Amino acid sequence: MSSDDQSFFEGSAAYDRRRKLKQSVFFNLFRAAAAINGLALLIIIYFMVANGWRAISWEFLTQPPMESMTKGGILPCIVGTVCLSFGAILAALPIGIASAIYLNEYARPGKVVRLIRLGINNLAGVPSVVFGLFGLAFFVVILKMGVSIAAGALTLGAMSLPVIIGSTEEALKSVPDTYREASLGLGATKWQTIWRVVLPSALPGILTGAILGISRAAGETAPIMFTGAVFFTPKLPTSIFNEVMALPYHIYVLATAGTEIEKTRHLQYGTAIVLIALVLGMNMLAILWRARLRKRLK
Repeated sequence: MSSDDQSFFEGSAAYDRRRKLKQSVFFNLFRAAAAINGLALLIIIYFMVANGWRAISWEFLTQPPMESMTKGGILPCIVGTVCLSFGAILAALPIGIASAIYLNEYARPGKVVRLIRLGINNLAGVPSVVFGLFGLAFFVVILKMGVSIAAGALTLGAMSLPVIIGSTEEALKSVPDTYREASLGLGATKWQTIWRVVLPSALPGILTGAILGISRAAGETAPIMFTGAVFFTPKLPTSIFNEVMALPYHIYVLATAGTEIEKTRHLQYGTAIVLIALVLGMNMLAILWRARLRKRLK
């Protein structure tokens, strides 16, 4: 072997060692970041459980608040949160999917589409309290819905739209163009191709957007305190135009505006545990449904 060949192989071996070292460093950084996030979640859950487990009981989950909300349960808050969350998804999901279909399947690239996408991206960064003020002005006052489930759900739906549009558009982009070409080649119209081929293939990704939307809607306080939630009402809603209690707003009220804040401290943490469990439960149902769809598509 000549000296040039030996130098080449030595240089190649040194390059491989540097590449593997860089790869190992970055992989370890990613693992550390994931571990830190997981540890932070565990610490938060442990802190909530350690401070609020005394409040969790059957009565706590099935009774309304009593005695200036220092006793009793949170049943109206649970029902209100579920109504607002699912109402938000029912309002936002069809509009979000339709918008993503237009942007990805029909709209021609140009200034208008770029402006629309810029608006969607900016809308995703708007503070939730701004959505609350918008809902107060538009749904509560102009449309005269009053403080109600309908006004709160529509406000949360508007806030969830950017997430749903973005995730749905990415899911549509992930569908191979060969699927569309094969469908069109067999004589299907563009809408038939989208409805029967593209959307079923993209459905797991669309559900991801719905999961994120539910998570954000269920945990927001600022939008619903102007539009759908009230300080106290022991009655369960019978109409979408009824006002309701909600878990995030109830936690805020107990922690800041209650008459005996320290006395209700365990109730605050207990309500937070229920809210986390409710969000995780809704997410788990959506994730299981998504997993079944992926298996069926395979």
